[in-house]
Amino acid sequence: MNAREQVERVWREESRRVLATLVRLLGDLELAEDALQAAFVAALEDWPRGGVPANPRAWLVSTGRHKALDALRRQQRLDGTLSTLAERLEHEPEVTHDDEIADDRLRLVFACCHPALAPEARLALTLREVCGLGTEEIARAFLTSAPTIAQRIVRAKARLREERVPFEPPSRAELPARLDAVLHVIYLVFNEGYSATSGAGVVRADLCSEAIRLGRLVAELLPEPEVQGLLALMLLHDSRREARTSSDGELVLLDDQDRSLWRRAQIVEGVKLVESAIATRRFGAYTLQAAIAAVHAEAATPAATDWAEIVALYELLLTLTPSPVVELNLAVALAMRDGPAAGLERLERLLARGELRDYPHAHAAHADLLRKLGRRDEARAAYERALALSKQEQERRFLAGRLRDL
Repeated sequence: MNAREQVERVWREESRRVLATLVRLLGDLELAEDALQAAFVAALEDWPRGGVPANPRAWLVSTGRHKALDALRRQQRLDGTLSTLAERLEHEPEVTHDDEIADDRLRLVFACCHPALAPEARLALTLREVCGLGTEEIARAFLTSAPTIAQRIVRAKARLREERVPFEPPSRAELPARLDAVLHVIYLVFNEGYSATSGAGVVRADLCSEAIRLGRLVAELLPEPEVQGLLALMLLHDSRREARTSSDGELVLLDDQDRSLWRRAQIVEGVKLVESAIATRRFGAYTLQAAIAAVHAEAATPAATDWAEIVALYELLLTLTPSPVVELNLAVALAMRDGPAAGLERLERLLARGELRDYPHAHAAHADLLRKLGRRDEARAAYERALALSKQEQERRFLAGRLRDL
């Protein structure tokens, strides 16, 4: 791998961590973004000549800090705030060890989830700045347009400047008010990693790992039941990562997965976290989803899955957090417990409401139930609708295969 390829790799793997640390050092998000870009431009110039440094992340943080300081010095008229910042940067100790910047992304998550921002803006800003998702990816997660997301991010940055929000962890008294937004962000990051909305791979391992890492940090900071529940949910789903695609990269459904590939240590940890959260009787939606994942994870074979328990958990989840996607999952679970006709009746009532008309998984589930009932022409139309809506390459190949089988 040449130096340019190394820079590109480090950008993919480290740029968000470098940005988070620069935000802490500079106290300004846009200044940190400019410093990040300048640091990577410097890397493209320096690394081919002098080689990749032993600690690329620390090198980039240090270089970005110096680039920011140079930019401040070049300005003809520094206002009082920038003069103070420039003076502080001159005396800031160098960042030389990874453990100095281990929690910076969590600091940035909490800052981006500040109550001064609207909920939609918090999520968009965090997904963009902390996790590096593009506006198109975020737009798909929100089922909205990329320009709308871009506007939310711009407005959120402006609001943080106006409110002079400090990029530092909130006090313990402030934590509960920000926790729901933080957990929602982590949940969306993991979902994008575990079921990528587009691209060649169904799984983005980097996002899954980052979401789990952030979940662990929040759990250490605030071991509330729902924090444990979210961490359990991510661990249990992620335990199946290697089994979700075949050796040639094709999608493998849950019932067809090689369960010997499931990571047992993660399953054991996830189940313990679920049990701990449920024991408090103060759990919520994340814990219930984790409990459903635990039922799947503990079944030695598909036939051993306790679908009655899964149906009961989905019914409780639907009561707690009404959602068309939860209702979709309940319909599929009913089909597994009571037969495809029972699931189809519930699913078609849901589809008739129109909330999931552009959701490919709803049409794929509809097609699957129709296929099982021998209604081939209707199944073909539903698979074609799902294929037209899907943007994930492996998922599209799977749906095309279903169509060929019909």
